[in-house]
Parts: sequence; structure tokens; C-alpha cells
Amino acid sequence: MIQNYESSSTWTAILYLVTLSILMLVGNTIRRKIPIFRKSLLPTAVIAGLLGLVLKELLVKPLASRDIILSMANLELFNQFLNLVTYHTLAIGFIAMGLKINEKIEIKTNKAHSYYNGMVIVSTYLLQGIIGIGITLLLAYTVLPVFKTGPGLATGLLLPFGYGQGPGQANNFGLIYELFDPNGFQGAQSYGLAMASMGFIWASIGGVFYLNRFKKMKVTGEERVSTLTSLQEIETPDEIPVAESMDKMTVQIALILAVYGATLLMMFGLSKLVSLNDGIYKMVNPLIWGFNFIFGMVLAIVAKKLFVYLRKTGLMTRQYPNNFMLNRIAGVVFDVMVISSILAINVEDLSGNIWIAFLLISTVGGVLTMIYLHYLTKRIYKEYALEAFAGMYGMLTGTASSGIALLREVDPYYKTPAATDLVTGTTTAILFGLPILLIASYAPQGILQSLISFAVLSVLFIVFVMFMYKQHPKA
Repeated sequence: MIQNYESSSTWTAILYLVTLSILMLVGNTIRRKIPIFRKSLLPTAVIAGLLGLVLKELLVKPLASRDIILSMANLELFNQFLNLVTYHTLAIGFIAMGLKINEKIEIKTNKAHSYYNGMVIVSTYLLQGIIGIGITLLLAYTVLPVFKTGPGLATGLLLPFGYGQGPGQANNFGLIYELFDPNGFQGAQSYGLAMASMGFIWASIGGVFYLNRFKKMKVTGEERVSTLTSLQEIETPDEIPVAESMDKMTVQIALILAVYGATLLMMFGLSKLVSLNDGIYKMVNPLIWGFNFIFGMVLAIVAKKLFVYLRKTGLMTRQYPNNFMLNRIAGVVFDVMVISSILAINVEDLSGNIWIAFLLISTVGGVLTMIYLHYLTKRIYKEYALEAFAGMYGMLTGTASSGIALLREVDPYYKTPAATDLVTGTTTAILFGLPILLIASYAPQGILQSLISFAVLSVLFIVFVMFMYKQHPKA
């Protein structure tokens, strides 16, 4: 029996978790003890992730070529583990937020607000698509003729997929662009992954730069966290006891995992449904599995409504979800998600002269996204512009986890609707973003199609911006 335990592959996952925990503790020490980090708003998870990435590239990889124990196969397994953790913790965190009982937030919004959230997200996708294809077109006819194909020009769309939707979508569409023309731009898949990786850096470093720029105008996250939490916030009188036959924290975890189980079952059913048509399957299936956190959030809200109904009918006499514990669970999984996503970056995704396009597009994309959201959030979210920018910019350059990481620095208790905006906005963005998905499949079919896609993106961007500015006049 002991030998079976010693040989179990489960220990590999345990060692990976131990590695993440040690990096997190070291990152926390760095932030607390080194003045430049202590004064900044750089999240501890980001510091830990960047530290781990440096160690992986400069220490572990060189040793892997000499030591069997640190083989490249083990590194590949480690990256797979990190991607798996990032994928699932995103959904778990959003389910935890969705199960929270409605709290009294300081700023109220109307029902149409969620649609404007979606328009902010999609208009940023459009801007990033314009930047990507525009610069790719310029480079194709100057220094990088490798882009002179339909799929080559279309790879500019990997900027919004990499920045706005994360590594999964960038990887999927990069592979699609490679398959459209085997003689065209090769390495699109790696290019998309690298773009997504750079998005994490822009989300953390660029986002922190912006937050520090406006730090004197707002209370910092560190000062807000130091505020004492009242007993009323930890537990309300009608909730289940902290310790009964089942611990209260166990109940919260069980609720979250039950909802996630239902989420995976629903996603599996939808995947089977769309598989009836090969064309629809290739287009929609990646979206189904890529948006697990949206499905999870929706089912969490449904579960919360069910609890309310059961209490009204008297079938359930106590409140089971606890906001304080759900916040703590969400905080833990988001921290783990941030460090895992950064540590999973593969620096070797770029090769040859493609780095010219990569650096130019990623830099211009990061800067213009920041400038655009700076002015847009001040217009749309007048009462909590900084919090809205933190969440939106983090999500639209990295992933939703990056947005939450930045948001927690300026709104750790989610007193503003900014956290909810990310979820409702992403949901409504599916409706507004359908043209982008169609364009993403149309653009790689040829050079003319890429040029038409560029024009359509530009027109849609102008229409979205004009509508939002008209509906939200400057104060």
C-alpha cells in the first residue's frame, strides 16, 4: 500500500501546488519588504507569477537539458497543469461570486447598464482588431512579406483574441489560420499564444502603471483592506451555524462544486448538440468550452434564485450561501489563477522575424487600449471610473482573472458594480460580438476578405462609439 502511494502520480500535482504556494509566499514577502513593490499596486500573485516565470526560463529550462529529473517532458506536464488550473479556477471564482446573496452596493445601476458593459467590451475588441490587421497589413507590404496571404493578414485578429479572450481562443484561431492555407503564414498558433502571454504583462504592468498614476485621487487597496470587517458582514442571523454536522465552509465549497458540475454537464450537452453539424461545431465548440465561467455564473445566479424561491415557500428555512466565505473562496482561486496563468507563459512562442510584428502590435494594442478605456470608462462609469477601468482593462488585455486582480486593488470588497460589470458585460458581449466571430472566420479566406474585414471592423467601431457617447453625454 505504501509503495502504491509513493508511485502515485497524484504526488506530481501536490508538488506543483507546493511550488505555487511557495512562490506566493515569496511574492508576498517581496511586496511587503521591498519599498518599490510595497508602494505599488502590483498584486502579490502577479509578483509571484513573474518570479516563477523568470526562474523557469533562466534556471529550470537550462537544467532540464542536463538533468533527467527536470526533463522537458516534466516541464510540459507542468504547463499543462497550470493551464488546467487557470481554466477551472476562473469558473469556480465566478460561480462563488454568482452565489453571493445580493448586497447593498454603494452605486446603483439600471437594467440597461449590462448592455453598455457588453458594448464597451466589444468596441474594445473592434479597436484591437483594427490595430492588429492594420499593422499586419502595413508590415506585409514593407518588411514582412510572410503576411501576404489571407491567413497572414488575418492573424492581426489574434490581438483581440489573445488580449480580450485569453490563450484558449488565441490558440484555437491561430490553428484555424494555419489550416486555411498550409503554404501561408506558419506559426500562427504560437503567435497567438505569445500574444496572449504579452497581454498578461500589459494587464499587470500597464494596469498597475495606470492605477499608480491615479493613486493620489483614490484610496489605495492596501488602506481599504485594513478596514475592520464587522460581524454582520461575516454572518447574518438567519444563516446556518458556522459548525454543525457539516462545517459552514464545507457547505460553500459543496455548493460551488455542485454548480460547476452542472455547468460542465450543460457544456458537454451543448457540445454534443453542435457536433451534429461539422461547420457549426468547428466554430461554436471552442466558444462553449472557452466561456465556462459565463455558463457557471449563469447557473450560479439560477441557483441563487432557486434558494430565494425555496425560502419563500418555506421548504428551506436557513440561508446557506455566506457572502464572507464566498468572497474568501473567490479570492483564493483568483490568486491561484493569476499566478498559474503568468507562470504558464511560453517565451519560446516566437521565432524568426515575427517578433517585429509581435512587439509592434502588442505594444500599440496595449497603449491604445489603455487610452481608449481611459476616456470611455470616465464617460460610461462616471461614479466609479477607476474601478471600472481596472476591471475592464485587466480583462481586455489579459483575462477576467487579470481584471479581477486589478479590481481587487482598488475595490477589494466589491462595493462598486465593477466586478458584476465584467460578468454581465461578457454575457451581453456574446450577442454584440457575433459579427467579430463571423469576421474571424471570413478574413483568412483571402487578401480581399481580410481588407473587407478591416473595413467592416472600422465601421462597426465607429457605430458603437457614437452610440455610447450619445447615450452617455459628458457631465
